[in-house]
Amino acid sequence: MKYVTLASLKALLIALGYNCEVAKIYKKIYLREEAQKMQKYLITSEEFYTNIPEIFLSKMNLQLKKHRPSHVLYRDKSNQNYSKLSSVFAAVCAEYKDIKSFIHQDIELSKELHVSGVHLTSAQSHEIVKAKELNLEVIISTHTHEEVLQAQKLGADAVTYSPIFASPEKGRPKGVEDLKELLEICEIKVFALGGIVTKEHVDMIAQTKAYGFASIRYFY
Repeated sequence: MKYVTLASLKALLIALGYNCEVAKIYKKIYLREEAQKMQKYLITSEEFYTNIPEIFLSKMNLQLKKHRPSHVLYRDKSNQNYSKLSSVFAAVCAEYKDIKSFIHQDIELSKELHVSGVHLTSAQSHEIVKAKELNLEVIISTHTHEEVLQAQKLGADAVTYSPIFASPEKGRPKGVEDLKELLEICEIKVFALGGIVTKEHVDMIAQTKAYGFASIRYFY
């Protein structure tokens, strides 16, 4: 697929005789179509979903129906009863046949619950092969071009690359241009992550070759 910049799209439309207002309308249509093609990766948080099973179940169902993500990750670093709520998560996701579900960090739990796969931290690259041997899909967090290429070499199915935009306590944002540079040198599927909270952010990601975008707050 050939990727078209907004500037070149506008120039083409004007060259074809469209005025600026019509060009703006076509831009919106183009962006909407590109955004719809991207995969959407919903990541949970204790802050929004809580660690109370009944509330978690209700909110998960509501958000999945509202946003229709392609991928969903259960991540809660502070929950002392992570395995129990993981079971609730897996049961909810199983009701949506078009959604791929992932458990954070725990390969054995992911296999036990029959979810689609595991999402590994950037420090778990050595576990990619093990997870693949268990027939799990593997997404791994990355923060540098080198980590992305290493994940690709080890056989991961996809990576999240972050932070693209400013995000609390996540360090200096990499920006869309850095993301574009990365996408020119890798073949692995890349989810843009970090500070993606508005439609404008999604539209900017849609202008790249990213496989999709991942977010916590965008899906509230």
